[in-house]
Amino acid sequence: MKKVFTLFALAGLLFTASCGHKEVQETEETVEIQVEEAEEVIEESVEELEETVESDQEKVEETAEEVVNQ
Repeated sequence: MKKVFTLFALAGLLFTASCGHKEVQETEETVEIQVEEAEEVIEESVEELEETVESDQEKVEETAEEVVNQ
């Protein structure tokens, strides 16, 4: 009876270990995907902000020239 119990205990440990490892791998993949998506969003936001700043800078320069020329 002890041998049967030991076999079931070992099988349970192996099953738990294999499933737990899979869960860790899936979590790591999910984190990597989320990091990549976040980096893309940040890069897009930075590009949009740079374009907005350049546009606003041009408008300010035009307005300043108009004021000086009057």
